[in-house]
Formats: sequence, C-alpha cells, structure tokens
Amino acid sequence: MKRSIFLKIFGGYIIMSLGLTALILLFSFTVFRGFHLDTLSDHLENLGSSLKLTVSTYLGEQRIEELDDFLKDFGSKIDTRITVIDREGVVLADSDEDPSVMDNHGFRPEIMTAYSGGIGQSIRYSKTVKEDMLYVAMPIERSGRITDVLRVSLYVRDINYFLSSLRKNIWMFGSVIILISLIGALLFSRSLARPLQELSSASRRIAAGDFNTKVFLKKRDELRDLSDSFNFMTEHIKSLFDELSRKKEQLNSILLSMEEGLMALDRDSKIFMTNQSLKKLVKVQDVEGKHFWEVIRDPDLIELVEKVKKQKLHFTQEIELNSRFYLASANFIPSTEEMVITFHDITEIRNVEQMMKDFLVNVSHELRTPLTAIKGFVETLETETGKKTKEYVEIVKRNTERLINIVDDLLIQSQLEEKYVQLEVEDVDVEQLIKNVLKIFEQNLEDKGLSATLHTDETFPRTVKADFFKLEQMFINIIDNAVKYTEKGGITIYLRKQDQNAVLEFVDTGIGIPKEEIPRIFERFYVVDKSRSRRLGGTGLGLSIVKQIAALHSGEVAVESAPGEGTKIVVRLPIA
Repeated sequence: MKRSIFLKIFGGYIIMSLGLTALILLFSFTVFRGFHLDTLSDHLENLGSSLKLTVSTYLGEQRIEELDDFLKDFGSKIDTRITVIDREGVVLADSDEDPSVMDNHGFRPEIMTAYSGGIGQSIRYSKTVKEDMLYVAMPIERSGRITDVLRVSLYVRDINYFLSSLRKNIWMFGSVIILISLIGALLFSRSLARPLQELSSASRRIAAGDFNTKVFLKKRDELRDLSDSFNFMTEHIKSLFDELSRKKEQLNSILLSMEEGLMALDRDSKIFMTNQSLKKLVKVQDVEGKHFWEVIRDPDLIELVEKVKKQKLHFTQEIELNSRFYLASANFIPSTEEMVITFHDITEIRNVEQMMKDFLVNVSHELRTPLTAIKGFVETLETETGKKTKEYVEIVKRNTERLINIVDDLLIQSQLEEKYVQLEVEDVDVEQLIKNVLKIFEQNLEDKGLSATLHTDETFPRTVKADFFKLEQMFINIIDNAVKYTEKGGITIYLRKQDQNAVLEFVDTGIGIPKEEIPRIFERFYVVDKSRSRRLGGTGLGLSIVKQIAALHSGEVAVESAPGEGTKIVVRLPIA
C-alpha cells in the first residue's frame, strides 16, 4: 500500500521522538538511581564512622550485651540496621535480630572487604530479615590490627519507594515532552508535506499533458526555490514539446510527400514507421508492428537487412517487387540499433537501360554485316586501283576498321552489362596467357621499335581460377592501349603475389595521363587525347571493359600515371 509523504515524515518523527525520550528517561533514571545509592552509601559510611568509636569502647571493655542493647535502641531511633561482627565472622550484636541465632557473616562480600582494610558495599538479599538491603561495612582496629567489623544497612524497600516515585515523575515529564514533540512533528510534517504534495500533483498534471500547470508557495525557503525551478522546467518542457510537435508535423508532411517508400525497423526487425508510399508499394495498409519479411517477401531485401545489421554500415540493393524495380537503401542507426530503408523506383531507368542495351545490340548486329562487306570490297579495290584512288581507299578502310572495332567493343560491353553474367571458370595459366597475347602484338611492337618484357616473381601462383577468354580480352585491351600510346621505350609486365591476390602490373613508357583525367578513364567512350585516339582507331571502351572483367572476377584495377612519365595499370585478382 502506498504511504503519503506526510505519514512517512510524521511516522519518522514519532519513532525518533519515542526512541530519544525512552533513551533519555532510561539514562536519567539510571543516573538518579546511582546518585541516590551513592548518597545513601555515603550517609551509611558517615554513620558508621561516627559509631565506630562508641562500638570500639564497648568491645574493648567486653560489654557485648550492653553493645547489643545500645544498637537495638539506637537503630530503632534512626531506622537503620547496625551489626557488629568479630574476626571469625560471628555476629556479636545486631540492632534488629538476636545475634545468637544469626549465621556466620565471615563470607559476606562487604565483610570480606572490611577484613582486608577497605569499606565494603553491597546490595543483596538478607536471609535474616528476608528483604533486600544496602550494606556498608568498615573495619574496627585495636592495637593496630583489624579485630571486628561494623556494618550499617538500610532496607532497599525504602530506596525502591523513592525510586518508584522518581520514575513516576520522570515518566510524567517524559510524556509531556513526547506530547509537545508530537504536536511539533505534526505541524512540521504538514508544513513540509503540503508543498511536496502540491508538486507531486502538478507533476501528474504535466505528465497528463497540462503544461500550463504552475506551483506557487508563500514561504521563502528551499521548497520555494524548488517550486520556482519546477515552474521554469514546466515552461521549458512546454517549449520543447511545442517544438517537437512542430517537428513531428513537418516530418509527417515530408513522409506523406515522399514518392519513395520508407520503412523504419527496430532492433528486432519489426516495422515501427512507414509512409503512405510504402503502403501503396506493398499494397498493405496495416504494416506497423510486423516483421519486415511478413510484408515484403524478397530474399534480396532479407540479405540486405542482415548485411547492414552485421556490418552496421550503409548498403544498397536492387530488388524487384510486383514487376517493378526498386533501389533499396538501408541506413543503420548505431545509438538505437534501428534501421531506415528507402525504396526508390528505378523501373523507368531500368527500362531505358534495357532499351539502350537492345539498341546497342541491334545496331551492332545491323552495322557489322555491311561494314564487313564494305571492308571486303575496299580490300578488293585496293589491289586494282591507281595510287591516288588507293590513298582514298586506305582512308575508307581505316575508318571502316575503326567502326568494326567500335561494334565489337559495344557487343562485348553489352554482354558484360547483363545482370547475370556466367563466368566459365577454370584453372588459367596467367603467365602463359600473357605470353600468347604478346605474340599478337609482335608486329606492332616491331614496327614502333618497342620492347616487351615479362617478369614473373617466384611467389606468383601457377594458375588462377578465372574465365580464360575474358582474361584474354582484358589483357589484349590493356596491352593494345600501351602499344598505341607509347612511341619509344617499351612495355614491362610484372607478375607477383600479394596476400591472397595475384597482382599484375603493366608499365609503359608512353605519353602518360594527366592527374585530373585519371578518375574518368574507365568511363565508356571517354578518351584523354581525342585527336590521337581517332587517328589510332581507339573506341574509348577498352578500359571500361577491363574494369568490368576485373569486377566480374571480384578483383580491381588501379591506374598510376603522369604526363611524360608513362602509365602503370595494376590488376588484382583473387587467387581462389
């Protein structure tokens, strides 16, 4: 059961007041009792000291019976019991009882103390008078030695009566203190609990959404400071809430206006936010709270989500839904381990790309046949015409060959851009393959006076898992470019192993490439020196094909070059 702050404070004060009062009363009673007993002991000691001389006179004259009568008479007058015991513990005289019937007192603790020369004190039960008594015993000396003991005592009932009266007065005083403390605690608890209750009630109203709640306290103390801070906090929260509401409205407006589908996943891969575009995409309205694979059953999307969750990075994946193509972009949020996925419709882009591919294939096939025929007739005319006509035929032939090269490269480019390209993987002897490719360019190298050198490191693998014909095409394109753009010097090829990659470096001493042009040389139809490329028959597709073939083999291509310093093309291919 919930207890209020008032009951907690008031209850605490009650327990503290009762505990402190009880301790004070117990301590006071103990102190008063001890003080009273010490006072009575001193009184009995003084009384004994005053009687010691008289008793010693009776004992010295052996007037024992007279001593007994004296003690009985004197003891009744002062209401005190007086006893005289000899060295052997025998009672010689007693103010209350017949000494002849009394037990030996030699082993009483106060008597034994007196025998040793001290003043003995004791509170104990007396078998003779059948009551508790306070005893004080002191030695009597004659001729320098202790011969007897004088003991004076009082009935404890008299002491207890006094202490009982004292206890009653203490408890009455203590009750008054407790009552006053409880009244003070009640007033203090109410004064402390009331503002706290107001603050608590105000907090609940704020939690319910009432940000206009204020708390005003009259007293200028720490609670007043707390209420002022509470009011300031409420105003700040209201301002933040208004700003948050405005931002939320803006976000909702943005989400509603987005053509891209949006889906936010929590750490358990459940959807907690979407927009209307996504609901139209999946043709389901109730998607919040479901696992994403219940809404979009696509293995590529599942693979994308698992990849993003595992690597905690941004990735994209093309997926197909309801006969349309979407680019799914997934972003991981590290702070909450959540994920946001957007779906961009690229169906029209894919259709255009397909149209372009179809166009390239159709144009290539349509152009190849007449170009081949033209080349054949030109070669025939070349052997039958005169010198001037032969020069014109040579120009036609060179441009026809360039068109044929473009068509061939376009066909290769189109094949490589197919979505699923099948590699015919086998064990390829890369070193021997390069040697065979170099033989193709022997005449060209000889015509230009260029050298071609192959250096194979002993660590280079004997074979590499790859597509033989695609590697051959890649090497032909690289070496063809090196021969075309190198006028003196030569080409050096280095084969080595690095980590788990086969590294092939093609280094020429050609014209080089400006630094700002290097990022673009792998683009289709891009050439650095356009006039030179046209003269040499370049298509601008060679390096693009090289990059695509390397990517198909999970490899990569890099270029290092500078004008006048030649070019180095580095190809890295996984060994297995």
